[in-house]
Amino acid sequence: MGQEGCETELPYLRINGIKTYYSGDKEKAGVPVLFCHGSGGGHHHWHNQCKNMPLSVNPFAVDLPGHGRSEGKAFDDINMYREWVRSFSKNLGLENYILAGHSMGGAIALAYALKYPDALSGLILVSTGARLRVLPAILEKLQERKIPDIMLKHLYAPGAPKQLIDLGRREITNLDPSVCLADFRACNNFDIIENLFRIKTPSLIVCGDQDNMTPVKYSLFLKEKLQQSRLEIIEEAGHMVMLEKPQAVNRAIANFIEEDLI
Repeated sequence: MGQEGCETELPYLRINGIKTYYSGDKEKAGVPVLFCHGSGGGHHHWHNQCKNMPLSVNPFAVDLPGHGRSEGKAFDDINMYREWVRSFSKNLGLENYILAGHSMGGAIALAYALKYPDALSGLILVSTGARLRVLPAILEKLQERKIPDIMLKHLYAPGAPKQLIDLGRREITNLDPSVCLADFRACNNFDIIENLFRIKTPSLIVCGDQDNMTPVKYSLFLKEKLQQSRLEIIEEAGHMVMLEKPQAVNRAIANFIEEDLI
């Protein structure tokens, strides 16, 4: 589903005794943005954002517990991820930062903004929604410790580069089904539709126009309910929009920060 990591040797922190890897430079100037990956993912899904943001932006991307190079076990509850991100951001020394999330990571970001609004200056919500139901067939396969073929089918737009799809296929093949199952259970139980109006944090919503996993209607709903938000629909992109159309996503992020936050 992705690229190589943002650095060859990643820095790490110990969060509640668990060795946690991330990309980024604490000494760099710029508006801090913490990127959280989606189900079964890793920090490398934000490779293009780590490397190609303007100098005014200081990007960080983390491997959540049990993912990528981080130790620990994946959680089956979005609020547990939220509290873990809270500990991570405090340990990293992030204050008044932007929290970005893709898919499950977007659910974490929304849950975070509900509970800790004063810690954030902005939200970036990529290919996500206020409710993230998972097909029962996917959960059943994962319970059998099998990775469903349908997962790859729904990740990319039909016109995505073959190299990107091949990388995604290899990554999915190597996924631990137990990690995916925990993540998808967390997503399946996530629902903040009734509380979405309480989020006042300025938000950028990004989605691909050919996303079959979190369709455009999810992002339109977010735009309608989040009072301070802008929506960018990226053409010819699917669920992995930040990998499929990195320049368009980076431009949307830069415009949001420069026009709405600085």
